[in-house]
Order: sequence, then structure tokens, then C-alpha cells
Amino acid sequence: MNNKPTYVSAEGLSKLKAELEEMVNVRRAEVAARIHDAKEHGDLAENAEYEDAKNEQAFVEGRIQTLEALIKNATVIDNNHATDHVQIGSTVEVDGTDGPERFVIVGSTEANPREGRISNESPVGRALLGKKKGEKVVVRVPAGDFTYKIVSIS
Repeated sequence: MNNKPTYVSAEGLSKLKAELEEMVNVRRAEVAARIHDAKEHGDLAENAEYEDAKNEQAFVEGRIQTLEALIKNATVIDNNHATDHVQIGSTVEVDGTDGPERFVIVGSTEANPREGRISNESPVGRALLGKKKGEKVVVRVPAGDFTYKIVSIS
């Protein structure tokens, strides 16, 4: 079992709990009903509906286990963090070769690069962590290295 901490915002933790609640109390029952109905159709060896329901059951049970582990190992990101250096929960404005960009450093479960929410485990996130305003940061990625200058931290 993975005991690595899961960094999430309070909002993110409540979303994980809501999804777990939905999976346990709604989806699990729906899949059980589908399996029951499929068994009523006779021969299970050639029953595509039964096979599909069993596959969905495996997915739901796997997701429940994942969510339970994430919630068990959750570390809620403190909203009242320091602004003198970059840490999880920081909003960082940088200036790079593509112009100014803004990132929010979050845990991997809440990462969404299209929205500027990057994981603390991503190359950019790792490079920014611990840095201060005015510092230049070199990010190493397979496509090559690039440099950001930290403009502000909030």
C-alpha cells in the first residue's frame, strides 16, 4: 500500500470524499443490479452484457480503493502559507521565453495544466519549489532546458 502523502486543497479533499460516496453508495449498487439482470439472461459464457458489467464492477472497485488511499493519505494544503518562497499552494507568476505565465502549485491529484494548476511533482513544479522572488529557475525537460524568472509569489 502506498503511504505517500497526497497534497490536496480542502476543496479537493471534499471532492474526493464526494466521489467516494457516489462510488460506494450509487455506482456499486447500479453495477450489482446490472450483473443481476445479465445473469437472468442465461448462459454467462456468451453474455456480453454480463462481461461488460463485470468489467465495470472491477473499475468501480479499483476506483474506490484508489479514492480510499488518497483520502487516507491526504495532507490538506495550508491556505495561509508564506509568500517569501514557493511551496505547495503558492501562486507563482513567472516570466519565460514564451512571456509571462502564472502557475498554482498543487498536489498531483488536482493538477490541471490547462488551468495553470501544476503538480509539485512535475518538472516545472519541482524546479519552482523553494525558490524566491527574483530567482531564475532552469527547468529540465526532454524537449530541452528552459528558464523562468520568478516575478511574484502569493
